[in-house]
Amino acid sequence: MAITGECFCGDIKYKIEGSLRDARSCHCSRCRKAFSSQASAYALVDAQEFEWLSGKDLLTTYSSQYGFGLQFCRQCGSTLCGTLDGSVHGVTLGCLNGDPEIEIGRHIYVDSKASWEVMPEGVIQYAEGELKNS
Repeated sequence: MAITGECFCGDIKYKIEGSLRDARSCHCSRCRKAFSSQASAYALVDAQEFEWLSGKDLLTTYSSQYGFGLQFCRQCGSTLCGTLDGSVHGVTLGCLNGDPEIEIGRHIYVDSKASWEVMPEGVIQYAEGELKNS
């Protein structure tokens, strides 16, 4: 069964003919700014299983100096996916439709989380790539 997603205004739609993997929530300051949230919620996808269904012409791409980037809707601002060297690398979980049958398995860069964020008890936490004591 395909996984589908779309932006807030609904003009950009995509589907994934496969499964998501390695769902994580990143709490670094860059993700907080990019996603306008306390953290990102993101899962990896195989680029060959990802397809834009509509609105591809409405995508805006931001790429960093390291080859990583984001694609978002230029109308409503929804961040839809992450890219690596120009190919879709993963999707934001908030733009998925229905149940993608995946859960966030780890919270990363929690040592740089916002001072106002409270981490839930029992979640797997990593600080700069190392497991934090819970």
